[in-house]
Amino acid sequence: MNVPGTEPSSPVCSAKGCRADAVWVLAWNNPKLHTPERRKTWLACEEHREHLSQFLGVRGFLKDVVPLAEWEAAQAASRDPADRTD
Repeated sequence: MNVPGTEPSSPVCSAKGCRADAVWVLAWNNPKLHTPERRKTWLACEEHREHLSQFLGVRGFLKDVVPLAEWEAAQAASRDPADRTD
């Protein structure tokens, strides 16, 4: 059980009231507020991935859905100076 004010040990689903481990990242942006390259993220468990995707999709906000492990690896690689070629 998560205690308010403490960080969970692993990322949890963004669905209201859900505390299940997240396994998906839903990358989105609101084109009225964000530049095209900006990506906000929601996390989803298996149960809520489709519901959250539909919520963002009908608004035209959903840009990508990727496994959490893949997203974290890509984020880590983009921060690792050894991987840069500039």
